Amino acid sequence: MSAFPATPAWVATQHKAFLRWTNSHLESRGIISVQNLHSDFSDGVKLIQLLEIIGNESLGRYAARPKLRVQKAENVIVALEYIRRRGIQLYNIGAEDIVDGNVKLILGLLWTLILNFSISEINAEGHTAKEGLLLWCQRKTVLYEDMEITDFSASWNNGLAFCALLDRHRPDLIDYDSLDKSDAKGNIELALKLASEEVGIPQLLDVEDVLVAKPDERSIMTYVAHWFHAFSALDKIETAGRRVEKFVEVMSSSYDLQHSYETRIKKLLENIADQIKSWDTAVFSGTYSDARAQNQNFSKYKSQLKRSWITEKTDITSMLGNIKTKLATYGLKDYEPPSGLTLAELDVSWKHLVQAEGLRSKMINETIRDIKENLRKKFAETANTVAEKIDSVSIQLVQLDGELEDQQSQVTKIERQLAPVKDLLAVLKNLTADLEEANVEENDYTVYSYDELQYELKLAESAVAKKLSFIENQIVARSMTNLTPIQLEEFESVFRYFDKRQQNSLEEVEFAAALASLGLVYSEDEMHEVFDDVREGEPSVSFEHFIRYMVDVTEDQNTAEQVFQSFMEIAEGKPYITEFDLRNSLVPDPMIEQLEEIMPKDETEQGLDYIKFMEKLCI
Repeated sequence: MSAFPATPAWVATQHKAFLRWTNSHLESRGIISVQNLHSDFSDGVKLIQLLEIIGNESLGRYAARPKLRVQKAENVIVALEYIRRRGIQLYNIGAEDIVDGNVKLILGLLWTLILNFSISEINAEGHTAKEGLLLWCQRKTVLYEDMEITDFSASWNNGLAFCALLDRHRPDLIDYDSLDKSDAKGNIELALKLASEEVGIPQLLDVEDVLVAKPDERSIMTYVAHWFHAFSALDKIETAGRRVEKFVEVMSSSYDLQHSYETRIKKLLENIADQIKSWDTAVFSGTYSDARAQNQNFSKYKSQLKRSWITEKTDITSMLGNIKTKLATYGLKDYEPPSGLTLAELDVSWKHLVQAEGLRSKMINETIRDIKENLRKKFAETANTVAEKIDSVSIQLVQLDGELEDQQSQVTKIERQLAPVKDLLAVLKNLTADLEEANVEENDYTVYSYDELQYELKLAESAVAKKLSFIENQIVARSMTNLTPIQLEEFESVFRYFDKRQQNSLEEVEFAAALASLGLVYSEDEMHEVFDDVREGEPSVSFEHFIRYMVDVTEDQNTAEQVFQSFMEIAEGKPYITEFDLRNSLVPDPMIEQLEEIMPKDETEQGLDYIKFMEKLCI
């Protein structure tokens, strides 16, 4: 063991702190406490009992009431051998040192135990136990501008570090801003008293042990480690509360999308029915001008109104797919539209519309027919083939199923089907010019025009590209457990806005603008370095690279199982959860009110039945 300073102050302080640390463990098992480290460890009994508690295992047989020195020494040997078996290095200490009551060596032994059993598990990002504990203190107090923790000695002698930790974890106990920052003694007394009486942290030190120019580092570390373990439980509850908050946000977002889907598909179905009815009741006056006028109105419908409906139909179909994908991503029960508002019923209605268009087109064409039949047939054959291929692409997109990777492969195959459609559309463009030149304005063999099919093809290409990007991004989103749904939607929205080329990637200028819109501004040289690091050798920054970078610079997706576990943790094992439980976990009041509205009461009427609630929602 390393040598100790030859001053009595640290010995007295460490003796007090380590003695109280020892007794906090012994008393937890109802064992009589130690009064003096010099004598009470000399027979090895208390040392063995301490090791059995902190090591959580039995050390085997030993002399419970040793009388002879050799019995005492054998007990101490049992303890020291156990410590070495645990992989803990001991230097320059033997059984006789403990039996003879060498206080400095006993303090060194206890410090080794404290370091390995109380502090070693406190680490962060590869740091040592000491660095990890210090980093925890610094992170918890980073927002307190008038104090700074740089060590486990002088940083604590004004009491503000203790007060800040209390204010951070238990703001109901202390108001940091109202403290007299110059009253070091008062701040230390207050912090130690509240920690002991309200939080249950053993008071290993007295005020005078801290209120010195350079408090003993090992004593402070031992005491602060108790603070870490006490507040880690509170951090766990807060994390559970945040998980519940995110879950409510996901549910709310899903409900909003479902409501929007049902409202929009209902309106579209009503518009289609009204249009078909207006055609069924329309009459011709018998004049060419009337027929031509009705034909112009029909053309206006196809070039404007129907296009808006095609866009709406595509958006509605995509919306339902996104709802299902989102629910599946979070492990929630699938959404099935109510009767009368399904995509199958929309397809039936759309087919009736197309049939009605055909009847309407034929009715108009019969009054103004002077058409070159072969040209009409050739145009119709090509147009119908294009329309059929475009419809086939749309149907395949709707019928996508399976894992995200399987869907990604399917969409890639669908994308390749569009290339021959473009060639056919070029042929159709030339046929359209021929029809205009021949003054042919009607065609009974098709309801499609070049402009309409060009528009639908662009929509199909856009739908395929958007679906492919959506699936790729969902694959990325599935692994992003540190982001809330709101964060992910915000980052994706920003990425899409600055992806002007719609290539699902960002050039350096676009990437810089996207970061700036999120409040991340860099100099030109810094941006070059960030861009080179993020794109990882690629020509531009992909969506996955962008999201991973945002995860790095921000801060936990949640499965239904995690949410259920969070409810159990907040309820502390009860089969129901109360408003007080939710508030104690720091769930926001609006979220609590929302949960009270949608969650059922338990059978005893004491709280909310989260078990039935999750069984109803989850697969």
